[in-house]
Amino acid sequence: MNRKIYPLLIAQFLSAFADNAILFTVIAMVMQSSHLTSWYVPALQSVFLVAFVLLAPWAGGFADNHAKSRVLIIANLIKATGAGLLLLHVEPLLAYCVVGMGAAVYSPAKYGILPELAGHEFLVKANSWIEGSTILAILLGMVVGARVADYSITWALAGTVVLFVASALVTLSLPVRISSKANAGSGPAEFSRQIGQFFTTPRSRFAIIGASMFWAAAATLRVILVAWAPLVLMSKNATEIAELTLFLAIGIVLGSALVPRLIPLEHLRRVRIPAYLMALFIFDLSLSDSLWPARFALLFIGIMGGMFIVPINAALQELGQQSIGSGSAVALQGFFQNLSMLAAVGGYTYAASQNADPVLSMLTLGFLFFMATFLVSLRLPKRQPLQQPS
Repeated sequence: MNRKIYPLLIAQFLSAFADNAILFTVIAMVMQSSHLTSWYVPALQSVFLVAFVLLAPWAGGFADNHAKSRVLIIANLIKATGAGLLLLHVEPLLAYCVVGMGAAVYSPAKYGILPELAGHEFLVKANSWIEGSTILAILLGMVVGARVADYSITWALAGTVVLFVASALVTLSLPVRISSKANAGSGPAEFSRQIGQFFTTPRSRFAIIGASMFWAAAATLRVILVAWAPLVLMSKNATEIAELTLFLAIGIVLGSALVPRLIPLEHLRRVRIPAYLMALFIFDLSLSDSLWPARFALLFIGIMGGMFIVPINAALQELGQQSIGSGSAVALQGFFQNLSMLAAVGGYTYAASQNADPVLSMLTLGFLFFMATFLVSLRLPKRQPLQQPS
């Protein structure tokens, strides 16, 4: 593995740690407030996703037409600004949207730089390392962030600002170069052309749709847990919900570690198996009524989810590098997956405002994920080398 990837792993760890610390800080703010209602958490998640959808036509071109290492620095500083606005008591919906803007700029550069650092032979392994680093950061970020926020919202927010700035400083050691596949322009017209170009093969369509399905399910499950855990498991604060979610994150780490040997890029169709199992474990979680069965269900949801998303990410990056640019491909993926997350979380936000039962909501999520996996797998070739979309 190229040693140049190590600074990226550290920078990604710090940024992802802060991302999850700030999320659970906001959850703690809602749980400690007497005037913020239950729909406010999914609403916060929705404004975060709106930034991804609106910036997608520009984010990919920006990453491909500039040194991705420098784009990562800019993105972290935008995130730090959003955290600073929360610290200054600006309306949380507005401030968290700024954090989302930083994340929207960060994502295409983070995944787009991987083919430049790792190459084809180590691309799945590099994705596995990135996912492992990210989930380790999630594990620590959500637990530490929730504990600090339950003690002091101010200290928790100040800590996230420091972490975002530290991530930007570490990124300074990454290579400064512009991809040879950079695009001449960006914006809605170029973005529409890229959609038409990239959707020409079954594998590229599956990579986009599969990633969209996974993240829509993951985002919706996370916001459902905020309502489900206090109702079913009698969880009382952000720390207890974070500790429950910990098992989901550990599972994704395990799945990400297992998948490079089990699902190489040439056998992308195999990812449908862990996807089906992920849906079944969501069913199992919805029927759990005590702590340890819920923890084990979340662990296996995470394992299956990690085995599903890592090969899809690697395939998308390589297909993108061969055609529209890896940063643009990740931005394209980000647009569709965040649009699907926005629709899914927005749907649940409305359902929560109408006092929908969290158990029924979780059952519905598992059923929809199972059916979506079946439908998107129908036209995926059994085996085919990665090809450049024409």
